[in-house]
Amino acid sequence: MTRVWRSRLITAAFALLGIACALAAADRANPPDMTRYAALSPEVVARDGALLRPFLSKDGFWRLKTDPRDVNARYLLLLKAYEDKRFENHWGVDPAALARAVLQYAGAGRVVSGASTLTMQAARLLEPRPRGLGAKIIQMARALQLEERYSKDQILSIYLTLAPEGGNLEGIRAASLSYFGKEPAALDLSQSALLVALPQSPARLRPDRHGLAAIAGRNKVLARMVEEGVVTKGDADVAMREGVPSLRLAMPIVAPHLSARLARQYQNSPRIVTTLDAGLQGAVERLANQERAYFEDGSSLAIVVVDNRTHAVLAYLGGTDYWGKSGQIDLANRARSPGSALKPFIYGLAFDDLILHPSSMMEDEPTQFGDYAPRDFSGAFQGAVTARDALRMSLNIPAVMVLDRVGPLRFTLALSNAGARLAFPTRGDAPSLPVALGGLGISLADIAMLYCGIADAGVARPLRVTADAPQGADHRLFGAVAAWYLRDILSGVNLPEGWAMGQGLSRQRTIAFKTGTSYGFRDAWSVGFSNDYTVGVWVGRADGAPDSGRVGRETAGPILLKTFGLLPADTRPDPPMPAGAITASTDQLPQGLRIFTRETEASPPRQTSVPPPTISFPPNGATVPLPEANAKDKTIMLKADGGEAPLTWLVNGAPIGNFDRFAPALYAPPGEGFARITVVDAQGRSDSAQVRFKKLH
Repeated sequence: MTRVWRSRLITAAFALLGIACALAAADRANPPDMTRYAALSPEVVARDGALLRPFLSKDGFWRLKTDPRDVNARYLLLLKAYEDKRFENHWGVDPAALARAVLQYAGAGRVVSGASTLTMQAARLLEPRPRGLGAKIIQMARALQLEERYSKDQILSIYLTLAPEGGNLEGIRAASLSYFGKEPAALDLSQSALLVALPQSPARLRPDRHGLAAIAGRNKVLARMVEEGVVTKGDADVAMREGVPSLRLAMPIVAPHLSARLARQYQNSPRIVTTLDAGLQGAVERLANQERAYFEDGSSLAIVVVDNRTHAVLAYLGGTDYWGKSGQIDLANRARSPGSALKPFIYGLAFDDLILHPSSMMEDEPTQFGDYAPRDFSGAFQGAVTARDALRMSLNIPAVMVLDRVGPLRFTLALSNAGARLAFPTRGDAPSLPVALGGLGISLADIAMLYCGIADAGVARPLRVTADAPQGADHRLFGAVAAWYLRDILSGVNLPEGWAMGQGLSRQRTIAFKTGTSYGFRDAWSVGFSNDYTVGVWVGRADGAPDSGRVGRETAGPILLKTFGLLPADTRPDPPMPAGAITASTDQLPQGLRIFTRETEASPPRQTSVPPPTISFPPNGATVPLPEANAKDKTIMLKADGGEAPLTWLVNGAPIGNFDRFAPALYAPPGEGFARITVVDAQGRSDSAQVRFKKLH
């Protein structure tokens, strides 16, 4: 007998093992189909995760990924209490609920209560089937598979993402945004109860179509919660007195142009994290809508805000009235004529070449460049002006003269190499002098990138619009000295009318900016930077129609200053004056820099045997003893080798005089401390030494 029972036990064990192996094989061969859960609505979000703009899923639903942490805790409490009290304890199928449902059916002859757990409902949402006993059995099997593979939170996420909420809304986030205009973390008790009831019969309980039925469904949930002791009667009574939404709201649509571009660019990414600051973006869009009301019909504007340190875009407005005529054209990324807005880069290259200094004198007078005869914007001419004033006043003749020396091809290549996408009126033709005054096209985003390069000591990098975008390669526009000169000049540009006398903006920060107006008053620009931020503003029409009142200084300039007013206070200090910078008046400059002359013919190469100047005393990095207190002569002799006379000596940017090559250059230090000593020869060649003056003890 023992042997027989032993044999039977062994046979049963092998049979059970075989069944288990068969079930395991079937489980592995037929895992739950997660296709619907993966077919999400793409989301473009701000850097902090705030939703900017969602898009329909490929099958036409608003289906936003939702995790339990995204939802109000009270909603989750109501959901579990109403749908599946033992969700945290069963393995996908609740035996107690199943037994109760069977007994109730046997007693009443009809279905009184279901036995579906949240896990079973998640299985049904993943693989919808016509209702029936067979479908229910498959749901149970799938529920067991889900419990085996996923955590309770992951299973709950499936339900929260796929639960039908009426029409093409699926999931608690889509419903909360569409019915209440808020994320589900902010739902109140009445709203939570409605969204618990809605999946029971989404077509019949849609609040935007069947308000009374929706109220009844919500109240049924609340009454049950009072019975279960989950909600107090007082709270339920207050919630029952609230109405339900009578229409669906539009989904969020913030930074729509950039969001649409990123959604096209990252088609297979369900969640695109941008560098945008959600609060700032909203403030910029509100400002733009306010300002847009002052323009003629059909006008629009674009704004770009950049973090100078990271080159990350913090706000991006591609236009106003997105759903209007031409509203979906991204005007911040479209090439338009910049007018005078690129003039600083012409001067920057000339400063870098040491053919021009901010104090160099120039002539603003009628000038012919072959068959090209530009005129100033005002129609008048200023005569003799410094380069500093010529740029601040945006005079056309001096800018074209400088470009004539720098070269239009070199100028445009410098901008292109830095990453700017330039558009020319005629393809294939070499750039010519009109590019100085806007004879090319460039986008607002690219011109903001270039100005950010001035703020970053002359180094431009591509703008970053996604959080995971790497830092782009550096492209040097010009040296740190030229960038410092430009910052100093542009910081002194006159403010628009109504601002210069302190009206409107309280200037908490120094803003270096430039304006531009394209030919025919089609485009108005203002681009500027502070220590921490760069802002670009464009005003115009998408169709390029002109408007005689559209001038950069008066149209775009105030919007730029107001945009800076939305930004936090700068945290970075002003950059120090770089080595080699010369702060001198015209008559103190080296001879070759005092007067800028137009070269009408190519100059032959300079033949000279004199090498560039080099400081022989004091050498770079030296500690120089100060003369004794009782010494009669308290000066120190500065010495240089090479250089074409006269040599101009400067200490901390201030000139101390011009000297022949062999004449002694004497300097009396005011006391202990560090100093930057610079010598410049007649050809503009220079050398610098950083030294420390120290008393002897």
